[in-house]
Amino acid sequence: MKVPIEETNKKIYNVLKHVDDPELPGVSVFDLGMVHKVEVSGKGAFITMIPTFTGCPALDIIAKDVKVAVEKLAEIDCCKVEFSYRQPWTTDAITEKGKEQLKKHGVSPPPEHYTPGEEWSVDCPFCKSPFTSMENVFGPTACRSILYCKTCKNPFEAMKPVVKYLVN
Repeated sequence: MKVPIEETNKKIYNVLKHVDDPELPGVSVFDLGMVHKVEVSGKGAFITMIPTFTGCPALDIIAKDVKVAVEKLAEIDCCKVEFSYRQPWTTDAITEKGKEQLKKHGVSPPPEHYTPGEEWSVDCPFCKSPFTSMENVFGPTACRSILYCKTCKNPFEAMKPVVKYLVN
């Protein structure tokens, strides 16, 4: 019996909700907003993803993990994963679940409203205090910065705000 494409798409999206970013176990590539498009043709799947940063060293691992996970579905024999640079990733793409999962890692989600070029801050993921300071805009990865909580005295990471630039 042939499974409708819409049902297969739904199953693929559900699988992608369980494929973790290798740098942030427990935070899925879906919840980071990296899944751009899923196409199914016959027993094949083509998934277009958007990298959080162009030079991210985890892209090969992510592609492999997505491919392996999707090919476990009975409806799919072959999955191809491609990263697109045409559509820019922004931190607005992170789901609410993704933001909560980041906090469990001690990583604050980016600020909700950010104007490029302006200073920004986020609440502490440990004690939720707004009294934080930027220690280093350049964190351990291209997508994170290092901050310090003045209340609980913990250093923590925060996702850098990345917004879509509009050119007039």
